[in-house]
Amino acid sequence: MPDDARTQFWETARRATLFGRLVKLTLSKPRRKDAELPRNLYARPVELKGEYQLQITHRYVDREEAKNFAYTEGLKYLQDELSENFYNADLFSLDEQLSIMQSRKGNARLREQAPQHREAAVTHDREKFRAIAADRPYLHALGITTAAGEVTAAGRRKYKQINKFVEIVDGLLRDHPLPAGAQVVDMGSGSGYLTFALYDHLVNTLGYDVRVTGVELRPQLVDKCRHIAADNHFTQLHFEEGYIDTYQPDRIDLLIALHACDTATDDALYQGIQAEAEIMIVAPCCQKQVRRDMVVPNDLKPLLDNGILLERQAAMVTDGLRALYLQGAGYATKLFEFIPLEHTAKNVMITAVKQPGTTNRAGAQVQWEGVKQRFGVARHRLEELLYDDQR
Repeated sequence: MPDDARTQFWETARRATLFGRLVKLTLSKPRRKDAELPRNLYARPVELKGEYQLQITHRYVDREEAKNFAYTEGLKYLQDELSENFYNADLFSLDEQLSIMQSRKGNARLREQAPQHREAAVTHDREKFRAIAADRPYLHALGITTAAGEVTAAGRRKYKQINKFVEIVDGLLRDHPLPAGAQVVDMGSGSGYLTFALYDHLVNTLGYDVRVTGVELRPQLVDKCRHIAADNHFTQLHFEEGYIDTYQPDRIDLLIALHACDTATDDALYQGIQAEAEIMIVAPCCQKQVRRDMVVPNDLKPLLDNGILLERQAAMVTDGLRALYLQGAGYATKLFEFIPLEHTAKNVMITAVKQPGTTNRAGAQVQWEGVKQRFGVARHRLEELLYDDQR
């Protein structure tokens, strides 16, 4: 009685889902060979922004795509997919395990087994960070992994950076989730290592509906990244050729600028502030402007009259002032080590999260003027961009 088997399977699925007992539900064995169809579907309950939803991951040969549904809508979607595109389905709950197997003639057989899972069924989608898998095809196209999905010796440091960066973003989004249709901009995206990983994580792991744009001056890198994005069917990942200081999109919700040289970091931060971006993440490098102006205080000369220490102090002053300017513009900031020095010397990261209604320019200005006076800093690019027209 094939209809009875299907009815029992989906009634059990609905009961397990609605009572918070569902662990996962999978569809497998596609009815036909079609590159446009996923190899299988993987569904699990998640909590997103305080609401329980069913996250369904579509696993293709070369990629994964996650979509979130209300419980009833998600189960109906899975039921239709089983009828049209798959032969088998497996239901795992805290109370039972059911498998349904359909033949080409339409016959259905139901198999019942003892439950295997004892953990809570509903998980918080962002409680635990999930690293970017090494077998993602774009990582091979970017030269980080082999065709078999193994990280190369030359790609190990970059792969570590990718996952650390995505983990940082993941942590920020737990407390400050992006709105639907969010615009993410990577200023100075370069070869696109981090841009691709971020898009993959936001869309295919977290299920966000976002548009990600990488802005890069070098046309050859823009063309390369466009081809890789197209090959991986990353339809909402785009790359634009242009300068950071002249690229002005209509909207920025999340701004990234990693290793933008010298004052290009300030240009990116200014763009984010002007756009009232909710989150900004920068990892500066090549900090030259403040170093040229800086005068070492007499009492610090015994320490700083050494080249490498003076360079580091100049970088600290540069980034410390950036944090104060951001605070004056209404952002909560954090400065921390991005990744250990043995992996990259460009290891300081600044994160800034918009704090509505808490702008305190006057208080922050007292602090940044004190720092500038202490170290003889005559100018700072970000301050000029923000306030020169107000003087």
